[in-house]
Amino acid sequence: MAEDRASEPPSIPPRASIPSGDNSVWADVSPLLHAACQDLQEGELIHGDNFNLFAAMSALEIMDPKMDSGIACTYYSLDEAIENGVAPVPVSADKTTDVQCVIDIIDHLLACEATWHKGHSLAQTVYSCLYLLRPERTLPHALLHSYCKVISATCKAILSVVSEARTHEEEDLFTMAYGLPLSGDGDEKCLSLLNAVEEMISRQLRSCKASSSKRRVSEDIEQLQNNPDLEEGYCKALLCRLRFRKHFYHLLMSMKRPQGRGLELARKHIASCISEIDYIKKSSDFLRVNAHGMSKQNLENTTASGCQPIGFDASLNSRLSAPTPPRSIKILCWEKALEYFMKLLQDLDAICSYTLVPSLEAALLFVVKFQKSKPDLVARAHLQLLLVQDGKLYGRDPIFSMITRAAGLPEVAEMHDIQKNEFMVQLGQLVINLLKILCTNAAWQRRKLGKMLQDWRVTYVQLEMAFKGEFEEASKTSNNKKVCFKIYQHILAWVEEQTYWIAFRFLNLGFELELYSVHDYCMVYWYTYVVLIKLAEKKHLRMSMSSDSAKKKTKKKRDSFKDGEMDYQISAAVLFLQSQIYLSEGLSMMFAALRNEHRIVPLQSPFNTEHEIFVQQFELLQKACVPDHVSYATFKESTMHANFATLAICDYFKEAQRIAKEVKSSFANDPDTMAELRRIEQVAERNSIALNVCRAGALDPKLKISFAFCHHPFYATAIVKRS
Repeated sequence: MAEDRASEPPSIPPRASIPSGDNSVWADVSPLLHAACQDLQEGELIHGDNFNLFAAMSALEIMDPKMDSGIACTYYSLDEAIENGVAPVPVSADKTTDVQCVIDIIDHLLACEATWHKGHSLAQTVYSCLYLLRPERTLPHALLHSYCKVISATCKAILSVVSEARTHEEEDLFTMAYGLPLSGDGDEKCLSLLNAVEEMISRQLRSCKASSSKRRVSEDIEQLQNNPDLEEGYCKALLCRLRFRKHFYHLLMSMKRPQGRGLELARKHIASCISEIDYIKKSSDFLRVNAHGMSKQNLENTTASGCQPIGFDASLNSRLSAPTPPRSIKILCWEKALEYFMKLLQDLDAICSYTLVPSLEAALLFVVKFQKSKPDLVARAHLQLLLVQDGKLYGRDPIFSMITRAAGLPEVAEMHDIQKNEFMVQLGQLVINLLKILCTNAAWQRRKLGKMLQDWRVTYVQLEMAFKGEFEEASKTSNNKKVCFKIYQHILAWVEEQTYWIAFRFLNLGFELELYSVHDYCMVYWYTYVVLIKLAEKKHLRMSMSSDSAKKKTKKKRDSFKDGEMDYQISAAVLFLQSQIYLSEGLSMMFAALRNEHRIVPLQSPFNTEHEIFVQQFELLQKACVPDHVSYATFKESTMHANFATLAICDYFKEAQRIAKEVKSSFANDPDTMAELRRIEQVAERNSIALNVCRAGALDPKLKISFAFCHHPFYATAIVKRS
């Protein structure tokens, strides 16, 4: 294109002297680009011979605030920012203003810390504070220096927990430290520095409260700031913030102690943190009234006073640290930050209140229950490290021992050489991975559980083959033969039960993540129904085997003729599953009847057929053959003839309601299962009524039916209205 215009070359001004390197010569191409802009048409591109699309996609974008880290920078280096007075020490020559500004810095750091916990970059949140980037500069300011030291140590401790738990894969930016000064010298002394400052302010507060006669004695105590009328208020505001930070650091250190030895002490620090947050909230009115400068109160404030904090520049690290994303982030407001820390403390308290029962089933149920509160990353990382330490449950109970107990085997089996079998070791690793996966967020958890199902199925097959080989070896001695047979039989039954439990969890997480549409509910509840049948079957088999073992152990020789009369009663746990089976089947058949009788408009999509949706929703279950011989054809065959007339013959909802009522007495001491049974009862009762209304008004076109999850997070409740 430049060749076409060679006859009329543009007037090129004299080039400025540009220093050249050994292998390069710089030239000013601005006139060429200007000439090209005049001649290029829409869709045309000027490029060199070495141009390719990959290079274009990898090129740096300039002049775009979202992509160009340099365009929005006020300062281009930390030294430049400090020289321009961005982070002065002391913050102000006026002592009252200095105290106000330090409190604002403390508050904004708390908001930054909460934002970091939510998954944002450490460099753009907590370490946007210039005082933390150069901690040695704060040495003359005891208050600011001690607080900066403790918050650096706190960030280091949380970073260590999340990295060790390896849950950082969920939020990629969380563990990137970018070479920030986290490991400063004297981290061990941070609390002693903070305690010294706290004691100094406490003495000043006592001096403020003292009577005039006693005040003369304490005149040698230096005042925090210049205004005597405000001294008490500022002392209280600072003390509650310093004490919160101290107890929060103690909490993190207590929870890091191995085998849960620090949990009781951690709960005391949690109670202290919650108490200090209440005092922090109460101090907000005082700080707002006495705020320095103009304070516009709005929901975006990151400080209690509403003032803009001094000493922060989020764009500085974006330029200095290459991996730091240039895109600016929004710091949580002051109220949201306090809400976050209250929620975090409540979640950590729930973890600390767990009794560390040496039972794999109890641990799994606790994690599932804990996840219902939707805990954030930091709490989930602490839970994972508590559950799995050094390849053991709680760092003390070997996984093989936990598996044998869960399988209903006696304690003698825990010491059997069978635990050295490579496939048994592999099973132990699967259990550890399961515990870790259950501690991740819902989306990550569902994806990993779906993929893990294949591993559990393969391990089951490998154990079954190993069982046959071991059985042949052990057949030489009849006593060893019986022991090996019993161990493998119980463990195989438990592995199958656990596989279907994982599948059930996988399906339920789809509701939590809102992955299903109304048109998917029929197939989802049908698949849940077939999975629950298998789960109940395997649980009943495993519990029957355990019951047999217990009876044979206590049976006297004179009662041996009664072997054929053993009572195989269905356990309460299996009946609980049976109520869910009826509820799932009833919902599946109700949706099928509504579809078959054209009461629900069928999905009209040019992209996906019902068969394709079935494959997409259950692909991971199908690959793992969970359950066996289940396909789209099986689903269609089971639901194609469903209608309200056939539903009248077997009222699944009434059966679910009946079983839920009957089994309640067995769970009188289990409030969580009791609450779940009440929810199942409510859903079953309302759906039974809705089914009767639909059946009675089958020909009434004005009847409209919809579904809501108002009584249960996974089982829908039908709502029938006349339009």
